[in-house]
Amino acid sequence: MTPTRRRLIGAALAAATVPVASMIPGRARAQARQTIRIGVLNDQSGPWRDLSGPTSVACARQAIAEFAALDFDVELLIGDHRNTLERATAIARGWFAQDGVDMVLDGGASPCALALAEICHENNKVLITTSAASDALTGPACQGTTVQWVYDTAMQARSTAGALARAGGKSWFLLVPDNPVGKTLAQETADAVAEAGGQLIGSATLGDGTTDFGAVLRQAQASKAMVLGICSAGPAVADCLKQAHAMGLQKTMTLAPLILFSTQVHEIGLEIAQGTRLSEAFYWNLNGRTRSFIARVSGKVTLWPNMIQAGAYAATLHYLKAAQNVGTAEAKVDGASVVARMKAMPTDDDCFGSGSIRADGRKLHPAVMFEAKAPAESQHEWDLLKPLAVTTAESAVRPLQDGGCPLIKA
Repeated sequence: MTPTRRRLIGAALAAATVPVASMIPGRARAQARQTIRIGVLNDQSGPWRDLSGPTSVACARQAIAEFAALDFDVELLIGDHRNTLERATAIARGWFAQDGVDMVLDGGASPCALALAEICHENNKVLITTSAASDALTGPACQGTTVQWVYDTAMQARSTAGALARAGGKSWFLLVPDNPVGKTLAQETADAVAEAGGQLIGSATLGDGTTDFGAVLRQAQASKAMVLGICSAGPAVADCLKQAHAMGLQKTMTLAPLILFSTQVHEIGLEIAQGTRLSEAFYWNLNGRTRSFIARVSGKVTLWPNMIQAGAYAATLHYLKAAQNVGTAEAKVDGASVVARMKAMPTDDDCFGSGSIRADGRKLHPAVMFEAKAPAESQHEWDLLKPLAVTTAESAVRPLQDGGCPLIKA
């Protein structure tokens, strides 16, 4: 295996390149042997680090190690954009201009992913986003070089809000960030609640950078709603849950953050998180295949993977299968052809099981609503969640004709 090397991209934008697949043992490297380069681009050192970060890198490495590529090598590059748009676009452009990157993985939060989708399209390179929630990626902003692998706002609303409303959580109060993704998530949550026979009885807007949730939580408590839906994402959700618990809201309301991950439940702790409802498309203890995956990767990570990080494994594996199928030479010059092949091939991996990728680039798989366990129910550090309801792949996504993807013919 060749040694690790580091490069500076642009103005001190660091990206580590780690070759992780090497020649077949005992066989000399052929002159014509080519290299597929994958760049994991996410927050490696900022506040979103634990949601994807190094664990996503470890999961991508696991997929590469398991992939039996007999005719090409694979190198993994790591870009730390700290969830800032400027760094994300600069790193990606540098990768394409200088490093021969063929696929960008993860991408980070929605603003970064939407910008990267355009850049990848311009360069005919593949973007597989695992972190971004915006369903614009498979709607007006969809590209023939983009796959949205793990989740979107529609899935989160249909799984958590739909399942919880059908189970009796009929009246809702929403906390809504003042940004496009938050507003879309709130509308889709309200629609899912109404479709299940419930109603939205109030909402409050969260300003950018809100850290003190006291006023809006008191407003929610006064509404007498049965469920508090939190339409935010990232570290703000954990802060909101901690403050809600301190105020005792969990005694009279079910707390239902629409985007919350198992790694955040671990960070918050079950003493605070117990009873919280959340949805993920992957959890380590769902079935025999997910347990097999965690057995292979748990010793290589500090945080056991959430669905974003498991998505890095599954997406890398499927991409490499498609690249091998179309041929390395074509894969390196025509990202659109690889994505087309990814859509044509059924997906199958230990994290998400069997599935497919729709014409608009949306990966299809079921979503599961979980409840955070009480501390007494947990058998060990990562025994955090118990499944309550499954939303099928077909029901978890927005109908294809409703998205406005320009790739879809009317």
